[in-house]
Amino acid sequence: MNRIRDLREDADLRQSDVAQATGIPQRTLSSYETGKTNPDSYAIIKLAAFFNVTTDYLLGVTKNNYKNITAIAEKLDETGDTLKELSELLKKMK
Repeated sequence: MNRIRDLREDADLRQSDVAQATGIPQRTLSSYETGKTNPDSYAIIKLAAFFNVTTDYLLGVTKNNYKNITAIAEKLDETGDTLKELSELLKKMK
């Protein structure tokens, strides 16, 4: 599962760091990252909680990494601000 490796590397963590924090053996994490084995539901839940992501994101079901409604609302606010700025720029260009 590349997302596990990506999340781990983005956090500047070693497999042993994740293993210690989650209780999932380092060898098992390595197997997940290389695609030799797939995580069971217990491991998926533990890893999602550790990396603070949704299980859907971790599994590749969605590309959006929104853990809760607050994160979605914040993203919508950012998008609204961007649209407002673009609209103002377009008005100036006319």
